[in-house]
Amino acid sequence: MEKLKKLYKQYHEVIMYLIFGVATTLVNFIATYVLQHVFGLAAKGWQFTLTNAIAWIVAVLFAFFTNKKYVFESKTVGAAAYLTEMAKFIGARIATGIIEIVLPTLLVKAGLTQSLFDFEGFWAKAITSVIVIVLNYVFSKLFVFRKKKEAAPEEAEDTEEETGAESASEDYRNE
Repeated sequence: MEKLKKLYKQYHEVIMYLIFGVATTLVNFIATYVLQHVFGLAAKGWQFTLTNAIAWIVAVLFAFFTNKKYVFESKTVGAAAYLTEMAKFIGARIATGIIEIVLPTLLVKAGLTQSLFDFEGFWAKAITSVIVIVLNYVFSKLFVFRKKKEAAPEEAEDTEEETGAESASEDYRNE
């Protein structure tokens, strides 16, 4: 049991990313299904592209909030920092969003039109989703939710001691 806890702690971020990556993919797939079956957008031509674009927007919003809070546990403070983080996230997602929108359409045009459970173009979206999940993790980890390196405890103590010593000598000179 201890070994499992240690592994979980070591890979917590990756595990959470996979959980919410799957959840984001489900949000995307559900949005696509609803758009196809409730709004009548077919898996052909521009309608398939439009369906993918709308589903992508819904999924990106879901992904930002879940990645920020549960995966990378971002502690940004203030509106400016929050908006900067969101802008970076959206920028990174636009890069992969182009893949998310274009690749399934290309795969469907290339003949990968098989459906699953009345979901047209399912396999085209599934292949694309795997590629996009991996790229999104890399961008989020390296670009969006980078954790700032904190000083080592010894360095922090040295800095405090130096600052205290400097303050004491400045106080002496000012007297």
